[in-house]
This record gives sequence, structure tokens and C-alpha cells, in this order.
Amino acid sequence: MKKARLIYNPTSGREQVKRHLPYILEKLEQAGYETSTHATTGPDCAKKAAAKACEREFDFIIAAGGDGTIHEVINGMADQEFRPLLGLLPGGTTNDFARALNIPKNIIEACETLVSGKERKIDIGSVGRKYFMNIAGAGTLTELTYEVPSKLKTMMGQMAYYVKGFEKLPRIKPTAVKINYDGRSFEGEIMLFLVCNTNSVGGFEKLAPKAYLDDGLFDLIIVKKTNLADVARLTGAALRGEHLNDESVLYVQASEIDIQAADELQLNLDGEHGGTLKEKFLNHYRHITMMVPDRHHTCFQVDEKP
Repeated sequence: MKKARLIYNPTSGREQVKRHLPYILEKLEQAGYETSTHATTGPDCAKKAAAKACEREFDFIIAAGGDGTIHEVINGMADQEFRPLLGLLPGGTTNDFARALNIPKNIIEACETLVSGKERKIDIGSVGRKYFMNIAGAGTLTELTYEVPSKLKTMMGQMAYYVKGFEKLPRIKPTAVKINYDGRSFEGEIMLFLVCNTNSVGGFEKLAPKAYLDDGLFDLIIVKKTNLADVARLTGAALRGEHLNDESVLYVQASEIDIQAADELQLNLDGEHGGTLKEKFLNHYRHITMMVPDRHHTCFQVDEKP
């Protein structure tokens, strides 16, 4: 019998994964999996559990929780020689990665993907020994994602990020950088940069419209030095997907990105604090195999229709 390991965050979102645990286990058992569970208890818990599941050669790892949980699971799997099939049950606030993959937010519907979806290989990114599946970024604006208190995220959902963002606007300052990407370069002052692996970032579903999960490329978005009024205007344009042609925005694709900054930059990786930027961003082409819905996918370069 195949073995599955369910790694779940019992406090994520409104504890919907925890509430549906009996149903999830029954669904996996009916699909032929002998399933064991691991409830996370703190930082790096999901990462360690995923690494151990790889070492024990489980057939299937399911990350159940928000983007932070899947981020840790990816980091636990990425360096392993044996990497099981990966599934996702969204249970967080924004669920960017699940949204990019068209995985339903409803747990019952998402379980159908686990047992009747299709396998697809996806790219992941790294900066040094840290991995990300959705986005990496730095600059004053990106810091708001890890400054939002967990309680506020639970109470307000995505709106919490916007509230915190408006609080930070008066403190936004540009940083001088030199960016090399696949033999090209940019030099100047910027407000922020985003290294995107999907088109769904922080609830903005049109931020990187050309991003694919299996093309071996990042979508790099650079917001050049601008004033506070333009930052607010660009935010509105990004919500509508009308920001890419703005003169304050540089949008390119690359598989390797090296960013040298005059000031120390604090990284944000998939919404989590990623430490100080010191190393290059590298794209790992089709490194992880995931179970995704058996339907049309705009997040893949060449869609395999049912």
C-alpha cells in the first residue's frame, strides 16, 4: 500500500484543516493511501517533517495550511535526493500558491484534487540554501507581509495586508542597486523588486501575467524610484493588471538574478522573513512534482488538457 504523510498547521486560517481531518484521512484511505499525520508546532516544524518524510520515502506528502506551511514543506523537500509527489490543501489567509494552481479553497473540493488530479512538474526558486515556490522580494513595501500580526491576518484576511501597507507608505525610501539577469543589467534606485514564479502574489492575480510554473524562468518586476503618489497609483494599476507598461516599472524574465544593493535588504520569501539578501536567485527547472486539478491551467507554459 502507498504511504502518505499529511503535514498540517492546526491553527492556520480558521482551523478548517483541523476540523476536516477525519474527512481528509478517509478520502486518502479510499484512494489507497496508508496515511499518517504531523501537526506543526512552531517555526521549521513543517520543514523538518517534510525532510523526514522524504528520507522515509513516503509516496505522497500533503501540505495543509497557508502559504507559510507549503513554503516550509518545499524547503524540507528541495535538497532531498528522493522527493515524493506533493499535494496541497489550502487553509491560510491568501493561499497565493493554491490560487495559482487553481486548487479550490474549499477543503472538500481540494481533497478531490489529491485523489483524482494530475501530476505536473513545477519550478521552484532558491536564494542561497533557502527555497521559495511563489515569490521573493525586497524593499520597504515587501516588508509589510511579515509585519502583519497573525491575529490580524486571521481576523481580517487579505485586507490586513492593505491596512499595514498604508501605515508604511510614509516610510518608503528608494535603494540604489545593480541587478544582473541572464547577461543583461539594470542600475539605479528602486522602491522594491519582486522575483515571481507564479502570477498570483499577495492577492494580486495579475501582477506577473506572463509567469509560468514550468518554463525555468522567473518574472522579475522592478519598481524604480518614484514618489508616494505614484506608489499608490501603481498599486491600483497592479490590481487591474495595467502596471507593466508604466515607465516606473521594469518587467523582464530570467533564470538567474544577481542583485547588489547599496543598503542592506531584508528578503521576503513567500510572505516569510528570509533574512538579508546576500546571494543570487536561481530557478530550479521542474524540480518538484505536484498533484494539481485535472483541468485547463494558465500557470503552465504548455497546458496538458484533460
